[in-house]
Amino acid sequence: MPRLSHQLETSLYVADLARSEDFYRTVFGFETFLRDDRMIGMGVPGGSVLLLFRHGGSVTASPTPAGDIPPHDARGQQHLAFAIPRGELEAWEEHLRSLAVPLESRVTWPRGGVSLYFRDPDEHSLEVATPGLWPSY
Repeated sequence: MPRLSHQLETSLYVADLARSEDFYRTVFGFETFLRDDRMIGMGVPGGSVLLLFRHGGSVTASPTPAGDIPPHDARGQQHLAFAIPRGELEAWEEHLRSLAVPLESRVTWPRGGVSLYFRDPDEHSLEVATPGLWPSY
């Protein structure tokens, strides 16, 4: 089997690019790497990129000087989880509270990890989780 090194990009599909960019910058501190009329690319710690696509903005191929990017799109409530250090859980709870981001759920997993669940402006389910959630984390 050829090797993978890590997950590079994750996409969410949103109604309002500016609103979503502001949310992810404010809540997570993500830096905007790329912005155009159909998408925003934001840096995620650990070398990953969060791509925010405007609904319907990528349903046709996107020509680039390097080649065409195939079409894609999604609807509905999607889910993303971000890893946090165990010692940062209370800080995350306070951070979300200070931004008036409602905590939807707190789950303590059998392996000892804890997850906090909340929503973005498009109702996507977001999670921050401490180690002890998966055998690999």
